[in-house]
Amino acid sequence: MEPNVLLEVLIEEAGWSHGGLAARVNQASARSAKRTRYDHTAVARWLRGERPRGQVPALLCEAFSCHLGRPISLDDIGMGTPNALPRPTALGTFVDRATALWRSDQQHRSKVESTPAIVGTPAIVPVWEWENPPEDADVSRVGSLRVGQADLVMLRTARTHYEQMYRASGGVATRDRVVGFLATHTAPLVRGTYTDAVGRDLLRATGGLVAVAGICAYDSDHQGLAQRYFHHALRLAKASGDRAFGGYVVALLVNQALFLRDYRQAVGFAEVGVRSAGAAISPALATDLSAMQAKAFARMGDAAGAHRAMARAEAAAASIRHEEEPPETGYVQPGLVEAQLAEALISLGDWSPARTYAEEAVRVQAHPRGQVHRMATLTTVDIGRGEVEQAAANAVSALRLAGGMESQRLRDRFVALRRQLVNHRTAAARDAVDRIDASLSVPL
Repeated sequence: MEPNVLLEVLIEEAGWSHGGLAARVNQASARSAKRTRYDHTAVARWLRGERPRGQVPALLCEAFSCHLGRPISLDDIGMGTPNALPRPTALGTFVDRATALWRSDQQHRSKVESTPAIVGTPAIVPVWEWENPPEDADVSRVGSLRVGQADLVMLRTARTHYEQMYRASGGVATRDRVVGFLATHTAPLVRGTYTDAVGRDLLRATGGLVAVAGICAYDSDHQGLAQRYFHHALRLAKASGDRAFGGYVVALLVNQALFLRDYRQAVGFAEVGVRSAGAAISPALATDLSAMQAKAFARMGDAAGAHRAMARAEAAAASIRHEEEPPETGYVQPGLVEAQLAEALISLGDWSPARTYAEEAVRVQAHPRGQVHRMATLTTVDIGRGEVEQAAANAVSALRLAGGMESQRLRDRFVALRRQLVNHRTAAARDAVDRIDASLSVPL
C-alpha cells in the first residue's frame, strides 16, 4: 500500500487530530443504520494506505466538504477508483496533490521513491491532456498568503540555483535541496492568494522548479517519481499558458523514454513536443527534440529515420541564439547536438562520422556534467574503432572531470565504459578499469 498523502494534507488543512477525524466519521455514521466506532488508530491505518469499507469514504468527503467549505471528492481524499485511468484534474485539486507529493518526497517515504514508472496509455494521457483542450480559463486563487512579484523572482532565482547545483554536483546531491525548497517555500505560495495574471507567472515559475526536481529524481534512478514530477510540470505548463515551456517538459519525457528503452514512445513524444509548442518552439528545443529522435530511430535500427532527424537537428542548431532562448534550454550548449548525433551514429555502427562528431563535441567547452558525458561518448567511439590506448586516456579524463559529482546516470556511463575496457589487456586499459573500480566503490 502507498501512503495516503492526500488525506494527510486535508487533515492538516482542517486542523483536526486523528482522533478528531474519527469522531466526526462516527458522528456522521450515527445518522445512518451502520454506526461506526473508529478511533485514532483507524485513521493511522487509512493514512498508511488502507481503504475503509462501506460508506466511510463518502462520510470522510462529507466531513471535509462541510468543514472546508468546498466539494471534496473520493479522488481528493486518495480513495478514488483503484487503477483508473487519469482524468482531467481541476487545478485546485492538482495543486493539493502536487504539494502532497513534495511533502512526501521531502520525508523520503520509501513507497514514493520506489514507485515504478507507468507505461502504456496512462503514461501517454498527461501528454495528450497537455496538448488538447480544455484550457484553464482562470487560475486565480484565494488563500492565506498574498503572492507578489518578489516571490516570483525568488522562485526563478531558485530554479537557476538548483539547476547549476545539479550540473556541478549531480542529482543525488541536489535532490533533497530542491525538494525541500518546494515543500517549504513554494507550497505556501501556490496555495496562496493571487490574480489570474500573477497566478500564471507563479505556476510557470513553479513548473521550472518541479522540472528540476524531476531531473534530480531521474538522475537518482527514481524513475516513477521523476515521471510524476515531469507530469506535474506539464500540468503547470498548461495552467501557465506557456507552450514553449510545455515543449521543454515533453523533451524531459523523451529523454526518460530513451533511458527506459521505449524508443517508439520517445519518437512520438518528440513529435508532440514540436507540434504542441508550435510557433513558440525555440531553436534549441527543436534541436534537442530532433537529436533525441535520431537516437531513438538509431536504436530501433532505422538508419533512414535517424539520418532525417539528424538533418533536422543540425538545421535547427544553426538558428540558435542563446540570448533569445528561455532559461530552461540553457542545457543546449554548443557541442550538445554533436554529442547526441555521435551517440546515434554509435548505435548505427558508423564509427568514422561518430568520431568526427564526438571530437567536435569535446572540443567545445561545456558545463562539468555535460563534459563528462561528452568524454564518455568519445571513449566509446575510440573503443569501437579499436583505439584502446586513446580510449583508456579519455576514460581517465572523464573520471577526473566527474570528481565530486553524485549521479547515478554518470555512474551508469562509467559502468558501461568499464565493461568495454575490461577485456582489453593493455596496461592503459587495466589502469583505467582500476580507477573506475575505485570510483564505483564509493556508494552514492
